[in-house]
Amino acid sequence: MTTAAVVHIQKGAAMASFNKVILLGNLTRDVQLKYLPSQTAVAEFGIACNRKFRTAQGEDREEVTFVDITAFGKQAEVLNQYMSKGKPLFIEGRLKYDTWDDKNGGGKRSKLTVVIENFQFVGGRDGGGGGGGGGGGGEGYQRSNDGGANYDQRPPQRGPARQQQQPQGAARNSAPPPEQPFGDEQQFKEDDIPF
Repeated sequence: MTTAAVVHIQKGAAMASFNKVILLGNLTRDVQLKYLPSQTAVAEFGIACNRKFRTAQGEDREEVTFVDITAFGKQAEVLNQYMSKGKPLFIEGRLKYDTWDDKNGGGKRSKLTVVIENFQFVGGRDGGGGGGGGGGGGEGYQRSNDGGANYDQRPPQRGPARQQQQPQGAARNSAPPPEQPFGDEQQFKEDDIPF
């Protein structure tokens, strides 16, 4: 049975759009963390996604796609802390197209990147790259709609909430605030960021 959908577009009506990217790959370089003048963290890195396939002639082939990734806020800081070259990462995000004028007179330049909205660590804690396979253990982080101001880095609940028992009178450990990776002498201007 074939089902066909007919869409009627009225003149002047807005077209529907959908911008969603799901990737699983290994980091091609260490995360580079910067801070905007507003003190918002920005992480930039690349991942490689492999695709294995068999040609019509029966030959096994593999192709690699390299993708530039950007993360903001608490997500950027968490990725910088736990990820490094070769580690696998699962990413949900959106495509972002940036254009700018080449400083050397090369005309208009453009770049397509993926902006992270959610991510999940893949593999074990030992940090082995492993490959784009299965796996497991890790926490997911979801970007909030308020620009990160009320960012909740707890993993999503996967069942009934459990309350942890703490000994009476035990104080919660509070971690010191993270240090900025750049000293006061290094300042970033809005022009330094290509988006």
